[in-house]
Amino acid sequence: MRTEDKYILKGKKFVPEYDLIKWATWFETAECHVADDTFGKIRVSTIFLGLDHNFGGGKPILFETMIFGGKHDQYQERYHTWEEAEKGHKKAVKLVEATNG
Repeated sequence: MRTEDKYILKGKKFVPEYDLIKWATWFETAECHVADDTFGKIRVSTIFLGLDHNFGGGKPILFETMIFGGKHDQYQERYHTWEEAEKGHKKAVKLVEATNG
């Protein structure tokens, strides 16, 4: 089955994977975390999503940062590249640190 919206990582770069079975098999064991930090009960997590969350509307959006817990619970930002995701993760960490959660 051919798909147009699924990607895998080769190092820090994403590449399309058109075969759904190959994509799913890769995803079963892939390490998709860009960064992951915990501050007490608060977690800042940035991951590779593997599925384009721009839904065909331009550059694929494949990375996401979320905050779980604290004042910014459910904060979310999404990005196109690994590098943007790293910067976004640092921004979310600073947000948590600046507000003590």
